[in-house]
Amino acid sequence: MATRWFKSAATAVAILSATALTGCSGTSSTDSRPAGEPVTIEFWGAAVGLEKSADIFNAAHKDVQIKYTQISEGSAGGYAKMLNAVKAGNAPCLASISYNTVPSFAASGSLEDITEYAKDSKDRYSPAGWQLSSLGGSVYGIPVDLGPMALFYRADLFQQFGITPPTTWDEFQTAAETVKAKSPDAYMAPYPLRTDDIGALAWQAGGNWFGTEGDAWKVSINDEPTKKVANYWQGLADKKLVVPEPAFDTAWYTSLQSGRIVSYVGAVWSGALIAKNAPGLKGKMAVAELPQWKKGEHASGNRGGSAYTVLKGCKNPKEAAEAAVWLTTNTDSLTSMIKETGIYPAAVSGQKLPALTAGSDFFANADKTADIFTTAAKNTPDKWVFGPNMTSLSPKMNDGLKVAASGQGTIPQLLDTIQESTIADLKSQGLSVKE
Repeated sequence: MATRWFKSAATAVAILSATALTGCSGTSSTDSRPAGEPVTIEFWGAAVGLEKSADIFNAAHKDVQIKYTQISEGSAGGYAKMLNAVKAGNAPCLASISYNTVPSFAASGSLEDITEYAKDSKDRYSPAGWQLSSLGGSVYGIPVDLGPMALFYRADLFQQFGITPPTTWDEFQTAAETVKAKSPDAYMAPYPLRTDDIGALAWQAGGNWFGTEGDAWKVSINDEPTKKVANYWQGLADKKLVVPEPAFDTAWYTSLQSGRIVSYVGAVWSGALIAKNAPGLKGKMAVAELPQWKKGEHASGNRGGSAYTVLKGCKNPKEAAEAAVWLTTNTDSLTSMIKETGIYPAAVSGQKLPALTAGSDFFANADKTADIFTTAAKNTPDKWVFGPNMTSLSPKMNDGLKVAASGQGTIPQLLDTIQESTIADLKSQGLSVKE
């Protein structure tokens, strides 16, 4: 299909598989249900406990009911099941997918454009969440949650080493040098071993790996902000101030508890995982704002989060989109999701709920953690765009980061390699690329 036909990259991704979808059953928007029966919105997601929000919705509505089905996570086959259902014409109306997967679903023609049903709700959500659910000016999902970043650190060891939470990345390096000088076997933090690590840090620095211009995708994985981040962490690695230990592995929790690792740059949801897997650190861990490139700023990156999307072929896209908005903004529903699924809401109102602001007594500064993440969410740049090939880009970068961590090559060199391979990948998909 000739990409010159596309008015924008957003419409491009939606049209790519139009031919494949033509003629599929279930693509009609005609609702043929018997008169008087409520509209049933089938909803697929991987979150444990989300069925409780569906029950809350159903109790509050008569004309629309949600039927929630828990399926495997995306990487475990959930996304493939969704895509296959769209092709077969029997997909559910609502589906929960991660932000970085929204463009690839759109590229396969598997999402409905819900702009007309959702546009009036924009101001109810954090700008970054809304941007991540949209593409080229069109809305493809309703933002559910965010992953604002912060610094998780061993407060007891910081005190022992005579260091305070760094407010800038320069101070972070100075603190890392102090840790190494006072405890040679210890490291300030883990080396960034995943695409999400580098991506979130580049996001904070003002980078943006993808964009659209006219009928083409723009690729800038090796842009100046990302290179700045890469050079910084490569410098820390060269000085042996960080250790290549995968976060959330059993060995990583052991290192955190033993003091081999004294801090971690992570998203809000990291706190619950640390509390669950390293309970002995209760009262010893604390949270601080992410170090800044310029003192006095409050910029953050985002790692994780998802949107409720309307899959192609939904017979009731209006009701589905409105249900998604209700689920993600209603106080009772959000409170349930915070408690049952551990989300940090994308809805501005949700960030003020007692279930979230109470904080966790696991952290020494539990009374401050909610404000730290709220500030981070408010100051996450809303220009970031994920590309339509994240499912292939991420494994390549993950592998490359492991190689760089072993001393073969560098992170800046890896960015150049991924830049070239991504351009080639998009062109192979028939997409126009602005170089």
